[in-house]
Amino acid sequence: MPEVERKPKITASRKLLLKSLMLAKAKECWEQEHEEREAEKKRYLAERIPALQTRGLSLSALQDLCRDLHAKVEVVDEERYDIEAKCLHNTREIKDLKLKVLDLRGKFKRPPLRRVRVSADAMLRALLGSKHKVSMDLRANLKSVKKEDTEKERPVEVGDWRKNVEAMSGMEGRKKMFDAAKSPTTQ
Repeated sequence: MPEVERKPKITASRKLLLKSLMLAKAKECWEQEHEEREAEKKRYLAERIPALQTRGLSLSALQDLCRDLHAKVEVVDEERYDIEAKCLHNTREIKDLKLKVLDLRGKFKRPPLRRVRVSADAMLRALLGSKHKVSMDLRANLKSVKKEDTEKERPVEVGDWRKNVEAMSGMEGRKKMFDAAKSPTTQ
């Protein structure tokens, strides 16, 4: 079946037009949001900070007003400092927890290990340095086992397997198996 060229659903000019319309709408929404934030800020400040009436006040009244304002500024600075310290502490804690999560998740890829064939002598030389002349023959300490001995130990029983299954079935068979397992250790 020959491949049929599919026509795009939207033409390039239409796509460009839609994109420019979306950007214009996004810019309009952003500007409106910015204006709303500024209005909210002005409303909040007007609510929290009343206008100062300094006309007609005596010198002592102005000094009292300044002391009150300084006291309020100190309280606000203390609160700001406490909030900054708390924020810094939380930021550090978040950073530590992110590192722990990365460690627990195993984000770091471990490189594949390659098999390296090194003799025991070469390994000891690498660990101890070239000054020490140590040769280690690991095979010298191995016990030699003859094949004939192992064949004598386990005699091969050849028989009818059906009889063996019938004999071992039920509680009597389990008792025989238990007694058989118990007897070699007592000898």
